[in-house]
Amino acid sequence: MTRRLAQVAQKVGVSEATVSRVLNGKPGVSDSTRQAVLSALDVLGYERPTQLRGERARLVGLVLPELQNPIFPAFAEVVGGALAQQGLTPVLCTQTKGGVSEADYVALLLQQQVSGVVFAGGLYAQAAAPHDHYRQLADRNIPVVLINAAIGELGFPTVSCDDTVAVEQAWRHLASLGHERIGLVLGPEDHMPSRRKLAAARAAAQALGTELDDADVVRAMFSLEGGQAAATRLLERGITGIVCASDPLALGAVRAVRRRGLSVPQDVSVVGYDDSAFMNCTEPPLTTVRQPIEAMGRAAVELLTVQIGGSAVPGEELLFEPELVVRGSTAQAPRGGAAAG
Repeated sequence: MTRRLAQVAQKVGVSEATVSRVLNGKPGVSDSTRQAVLSALDVLGYERPTQLRGERARLVGLVLPELQNPIFPAFAEVVGGALAQQGLTPVLCTQTKGGVSEADYVALLLQQQVSGVVFAGGLYAQAAAPHDHYRQLADRNIPVVLINAAIGELGFPTVSCDDTVAVEQAWRHLASLGHERIGLVLGPEDHMPSRRKLAAARAAAQALGTELDDADVVRAMFSLEGGQAAATRLLERGITGIVCASDPLALGAVRAVRRRGLSVPQDVSVVGYDDSAFMNCTEPPLTTVRQPIEAMGRAAVELLTVQIGGSAVPGEELLFEPELVVRGSTAQAPRGGAAAG
């Protein structure tokens, strides 16, 4: 008990006597200090005293699929900062291959009596993935916000970048540079943002008087290696412009072009998606479609805090406008067209 008092007091920056007063429900402690002590108990993994367990912690789960893709640390920074401004403490939950699953994290967060959960890039975006843990959250009336497109039946408020506009911008950019053979590198077939991007690419091609051949659409895992393998298949078909569903996929595509003895953008143009950190420092700097991370992250926290406050929020998806950022990985299509070789 003494050790617990000392640890919590150190975490919050108050005396052990103050912690003791909070745990015993005694007066003389400000509400903000009391909440800080309870949050520290949760963060350190201690059970709350029985009389305080009915109250939800001022903790919010932030569940991310990975941290290797720079877009997710970027979202974590914005969402975490906005939560802190609301007096809420973010609990970062990052999945690892063969490690703790999204469902395991949800069970852990429920044990901690969190006030809410923000998901980014989770299983909610995959139609074939398990979704029971989301229903658990809904059944317990835990406030939840999803970042980027989800399957339809979950019913949680969602903040998304407009995938349709993003692909239209990328496609028209390559077409304006004279590219007639444009390929698409997407995530898995059941991935909702990828489905939207595919529909947008087909529409963009039709609007320009062409058709998108099924063989010019390649699926990949969201990684540099996945992008390289997918782009290699497209290059074999003579594609000169590649639109990718993420920046790591695009960097993999650049590597695939170089492995074939070709160059970006002289032989093949590549467009990414996200405009995550350091994409202006790559060689060449990556042309990509920027997600408005700051606006989306802040909107997600606002939707969450309204729910935590007991008010309803609109069920419609909030769509945010992306922005094409033109850099050095796109250029006029090569004369003669095909880049196969």
